Amino acid sequence: MSTFIDLSHVIEDGMVTYQGLPAPKIQDHLSREESKSHYVGNTTFQIGKIEMVANTGTYIDAPFHRYQDGQDLSQLDLAAVGNLDGLLIHAPPNSRKITPGVFDGRDVTAKAVLIHTGWDRHWGTEAYFNDHPFLTRDSAEYLKSEGSVLVGIDSLNIDDNADGTRPAHTILLGSGIPIVEHMRNLDGLPLNGFKFFAIPAPVKGMGSFPVRAFAIIQR
Repeated sequence: MSTFIDLSHVIEDGMVTYQGLPAPKIQDHLSREESKSHYVGNTTFQIGKIEMVANTGTYIDAPFHRYQDGQDLSQLDLAAVGNLDGLLIHAPPNSRKITPGVFDGRDVTAKAVLIHTGWDRHWGTEAYFNDHPFLTRDSAEYLKSEGSVLVGIDSLNIDDNADGTRPAHTILLGSGIPIVEHMRNLDGLPLNGFKFFAIPAPVKGMGSFPVRAFAIIQR
C-alpha cells in the first residue's frame, strides 16, 4: 500500500511567495458562460489564464537559475527530479543556521535531502519573510561533496536572504543539484524509505518553476 504526501503550497490569486516579487493573477481566458456559444446544449468549458513570475509557490531551481550556461527546466532529466530516494533531516528548533552537524550519521549520498524546519507554519503571514532558517555554506559544501542529488527546504530561501552571494544556490546549482524551496508537510514524512518527486513543466529558457512536490511512502 502506498501513501502520497503532498509537499506543495496551493497557488492562489494574489498570494505572495517572496516579498518584492509580484503575486500571481489567475483569471478566465474563456469563461464557461462565454464558451456556451461554441458548443451545443449544456456543454461548456473553462480556459484559465495565469500571470506569474517563475518563483511562485513551491518551486524548483535548475542550474540555469544561477548560471547562464546551466541546465534549464527543459534540460532537466526526469530521473533527476522524480522517483528519488528521499531522506528527511530535522533542523534544530529555534536555530536559523543549518550547519553540517545536522547530517551526522545520515547517508546523504544519492538522496533527495529534504530539510524540515517547520517554517511552513508561517506561510501566508508576515512572519514567513523574516529571520527564516537557511543552509550554511559549509552545509551546502557537505551535501555537494557527499553526493546528494537534490536538496529541498520548507523555508523562504535555502540561503540567508541577507547574503547577496547566495552560497547554497551557488554551490548546489553549480554542481547540478536542483533545489526545491517553500515546501510544506515535511513533518508528515519518515526519516527515510520514501520516494520524492518535484517535476516542473519543461520550459526552455527558464531556471525556476512551480512544482507539485510529493512523496510516496510504501507501507
